[in-house]
Amino acid sequence: MNSQQRIRLARRHAGLSQSALAEAVGVQRSAVSHWEAVQGKSPSMSNLRRVATVTGVQFEWLATGRGRMALSNEDALEGVAAVDATMVDEPLELRMLTAFRSLPPRSQAPLVELMEQMAALRTGRSRGPRRET
Repeated sequence: MNSQQRIRLARRHAGLSQSALAEAVGVQRSAVSHWEAVQGKSPSMSNLRRVATVTGVQFEWLATGRGRMALSNEDALEGVAAVDATMVDEPLELRMLTAFRSLPPRSQAPLVELMEQMAALRTGRSRGPRRET
């Protein structure tokens, strides 16, 4: 089985359309179509990693065909990076966190400073801008 077939199988195993996988990975639907085509292009390693995560398959299997296709429950828990884990129950906070993570890094710091200023105004506490080093 070639990499194009493994990508298609992983997508179908997860019950995703090409459009849904593309949205989850952050690419155009045509990119997924190219990845699955017989003479298709291979995704970048970062996109291949995202495909594995989104579809719940082993990265090694997706990239090389070796090993098991599906993640065991233990592998799935160990595969979540602490930085990507979301421990938020409040829907508005989750929306804010999702939007923040979608921004390019150069836009994240000004947004945090703006929110700190808004919070200071709301609570009546004045605080100078904090800069990360």
